[in-house]
Amino acid sequence: QVQLVESGGGLVQPGGSLRLSCAASGSVFKFDVYSMGWYRQAPGKQRELVAESPGGNINYAASVKGRFMISRDYAKNEVHLQMNSLEPEDTAVYYCNIALIQRGELRQRFDYWGQGTQVTVSL
Repeated sequence: QVQLVESGGGLVQPGGSLRLSCAASGSVFKFDVYSMGWYRQAPGKQRELVAESPGGNINYAASVKGRFMISRDYAKNEVHLQMNSLEPEDTAVYYCNIALIQRGELRQRFDYWGQGTQVTVSL
């Protein structure tokens, strides 16, 4: 099994900053790590991609580009999300994601999720 532990959420005023962190543990070593990233889900909305780091690439949602920055520690299987210039629209539960690829011929993909951390941007 693979476990993801997130930290760093909280309440912040508009224009403020937060840093989210996520560490993967367990049987990660049995797989190839394809990607680590962050998704979010606001009340009444679908879960959406915030930022991901597949291989050597980085993808951001248009709404966070220029304000958020994702970083990875490949050796520790950690991913971080630096969130600056936060807006009330960023309020959501943020989920860490790791996409693993099975070694061998099948190369099946497995996705694991963290428990979620609440980010609230409000006065």
